Amino acid sequence: MLRTRLFIAAAIIAFALAGMSVAQAATTGIATANVNLRAGPSTGYPAITVVPAGTAILTHGCVAGYGWCDIAFGPYRGWVAASYIQVVYRGAPVVLSAPLAPAVGITVVTFNRVYWDTYYRAYPWYGRWAAYPPYVPPRITSANRSVTCAGGACVGTSGASGRYGGSTAQTRTCTGGACTSTRVTEGPNGGTAARTRNCAAGLGCTTNRAVVGPSGGTRTGSRSFQRW
Repeated sequence: MLRTRLFIAAAIIAFALAGMSVAQAATTGIATANVNLRAGPSTGYPAITVVPAGTAILTHGCVAGYGWCDIAFGPYRGWVAASYIQVVYRGAPVVLSAPLAPAVGITVVTFNRVYWDTYYRAYPWYGRWAAYPPYVPPRITSANRSVTCAGGACVGTSGASGRYGGSTAQTRTCTGGACTSTRVTEGPNGGTAARTRNCAAGLGCTTNRAVVGPSGGTRTGSRSFQRW
């Protein structure tokens, strides 16, 4: 009897700890605009409700590529595009992006029939699961890279575009022991992130960054370091 009671107590404690870890996994944020909360990670899924701009939300994770995220809003659970989520990073509000998500503790989650069955049984469109397109993770559909050298200087360029929009372009120029690199990334729903790095022999490097959200708002920063 004592062994049974100890086993039950241990199970209760383990369950409670598991619940704590799930709660801690959620990241707080706000909606950057009035946005439809969808039943899946695509505009092809039905809208559950509208999340008003400035409303507090909890982000439980994002699908691969961080294009869409699983959020909780009041009694609702569903999906919104990451570009409509604003989180706090290093004390400043920033729009959620793929490079930023892991830094603020947002992990990759899956969208499947289990999720659908868990949250949408009460909705009139619940039985039409098969009618909606399955989520396909974004992948790079085009990329290019080139390097040209002449007169003691080299220029390298590279670029890529995503399956669902968005692009990245980078240029690096090196001459006389100094290099300058510029990279600009544009999200599929707007917003840009730009970085410029200048390095000179014996003088170290300086990096300047600027991020502009799809709904406005900017964040800038710079840092310097020595390279020996």
